[in-house]
Amino acid sequence: MVYMKTLNTGKALAVAAGVILTSSFAIADAAEGEGFSFTPGKGISYGEQQIVSAEVGVGFDSKYMTYGVIDGKDPIATLSGKLTFFDWVYVALDAQYDLTKANGRRGGYGNRAGKYTLLDTSIGIAHKFDLGETIGTLGVDASYMYEYLPRYHGEVGDTQYLNLELTLDGHWIEPTFTFERDLMADEGTYVNLNLGHTFTLVGDEEDQVLTFKPSIGQGAGNSLRTKGYFGETSDGYNHGGLMDTTIMGEFEWAVCDWLSLGAYVAYYDYIFDSKMRDAARAYNSEWGSGCHDSYNVVWGLSLTAKF
Repeated sequence: MVYMKTLNTGKALAVAAGVILTSSFAIADAAEGEGFSFTPGKGISYGEQQIVSAEVGVGFDSKYMTYGVIDGKDPIATLSGKLTFFDWVYVALDAQYDLTKANGRRGGYGNRAGKYTLLDTSIGIAHKFDLGETIGTLGVDASYMYEYLPRYHGEVGDTQYLNLELTLDGHWIEPTFTFERDLMADEGTYVNLNLGHTFTLVGDEEDQVLTFKPSIGQGAGNSLRTKGYFGETSDGYNHGGLMDTTIMGEFEWAVCDWLSLGAYVAYYDYIFDSKMRDAARAYNSEWGSGCHDSYNVVWGLSLTAKF
């Protein structure tokens, strides 16, 4: 048990005065590039070195999609949080929630409307490297993620991933390459290459208020990945190859330095492999009426705050 002593009025005033003076000196030092400072949207820094920043968000998706196929016919919501230390190391948590009863009933994990359906916990290293005007800015994000699913009839559906994301900024075309390796469920590997461009609709390149980014992405998986997701069948679902093609348009509105609103619409399909397309069509059909095609159109909204 912890016991706390009550400060008398004189001591309380002295402590308050000390805090005010210390804060004043810290702010003065920060103005000269020294000491601690807080900048909305960028977090706490000491001089030029970032110490810690935080990001929280809430997202809404009209369907739950994974690898371009349906993992939830009805809408979902996602709550997310992230802490970054020294502009290098981060920890993150994403919690996904069903908004109706249908996803859990058809997906075989019961009625979890309003309850979380999975928790993704991640730890990683992320940083951006300025490689000059010719090459641009290389972003590297390497992480480990544990995905926890609530137990249903004693079944354990958890898995783990190793992830790598590479981005290259400073060019008209903005490429993003992602690599994902499952360590627990099927030991499969999935990669995706996305190409896009950001148009500034309101503001300028230094102060972007409203932007629009069209992009196209192509995924591919090895045989373990496709077999683990679609199931091994005699129809050829168990071979690796090109998987989901994604055509997406994203809007982002910077409400202020630390708050942004986002919206997107996306088209998913399996274009380049007829057997994989049949697999996607069969997978989607498990969700019933209106889900018998290999393609889907999905939209979503998001709100993100950075501190």
